[in-house]
Amino acid sequence: MAVFKLYAIRTTEGALEGFFIENRSGSCIYTPGKRRKIMKTIVRSALIAALAISFAACTTTTTNVNMPASNANANAAKSTAAAPTKDSLLALDKQANDAYFKHDTKFFEGFLNDKFTGFGETGRWARDSVLKEIANHKCVIKDDFKLEDPQMTMVGSDVVVLVYKATFDGTCEGQKVASPVRAASVFVRKGDKWLGAYHSETAIVDPKAPPPAKAPDKKPADTKTSESKPANTTESKPAADPMTDALMAIEKSGWEAWKARDAKKLEEVTTKDITFVDEFGNATADKASTIKAWTEPKCDIKSVGVTDGSSISVTSDVSILTFKGTPDGTCDGGKLGSVWGATIYMKEGDTWKASFIVELPA
Repeated sequence: MAVFKLYAIRTTEGALEGFFIENRSGSCIYTPGKRRKIMKTIVRSALIAALAISFAACTTTTTNVNMPASNANANAAKSTAAAPTKDSLLALDKQANDAYFKHDTKFFEGFLNDKFTGFGETGRWARDSVLKEIANHKCVIKDDFKLEDPQMTMVGSDVVVLVYKATFDGTCEGQKVASPVRAASVFVRKGDKWLGAYHSETAIVDPKAPPPAKAPDKKPADTKTSESKPANTTESKPAADPMTDALMAIEKSGWEAWKARDAKKLEEVTTKDITFVDEFGNATADKASTIKAWTEPKCDIKSVGVTDGSSISVTSDVSILTFKGTPDGTCDGGKLGSVWGATIYMKEGDTWKASFIVELPA
């Protein structure tokens, strides 16, 4: 006895367009002519017999390229998140900011990726530590904050980086929050959602007149963090990842190339779409401007150190490395201090390359 599976194909309005039929031999699409009316009280056995005849006439390897995308094969269809846009991601981060200020941990439990990392008021984050910060922060921020000037970069097909300028008015722990800041968020596609995989904020300041070092301050976390002050706080690293040592070796080679103004090496260890946010909140928009910023003769670097590395695998070909960078030297005549950094690495063939880098004062 022939056994086959039958699936109805409907338009987005619910109208019946035809049937998808599958058995051991293959599958096909059966679509009645536009002029043929399908009676509402059709006898089931007659319908199945008719479809069986139609199936017999189908080639066993038929693929219907004309099938509407909205009526994807019910046997294999999976709900996936829509392609991101700058505006849609900025709206998502605004929603997260609102939730952070309101201590809405429930929102973040559904929004944060399991391996979320970043930098905030309490230092380097893991998912559990940022949820704790959201629940307990002492920040009071006015509702009229602004998120603007978004810049979006895809890293592979399922990871996207969003960089934007944020302006806040309020306090955390009684201290006025840094504003404006350059925020960086990384999102990963999970089914029908874009989840937060990383977030940090860097205060936008004049490199020649940086603010003096100060005690704990700043602003909120996850979609709310500013120039974080991990020093004198308890940080929380993500679980150890086997990629950390390999990525740290690449990171160190990049820092050595920066010290030597070795543009060729910097080209080799970065992707074609590399973008960068420096410790003063300045952002580059493409590879040419990034390499130029790294090789301009405005810095005199004697030595560099890259330590305290920790990484997470976001997808099979994208990882996030967080670390501490310590340069000994000056830029624009000002002495450089230590920074916390995060690099988004993407695998191209067998080689891991930096696709996005963000720094903030340590």
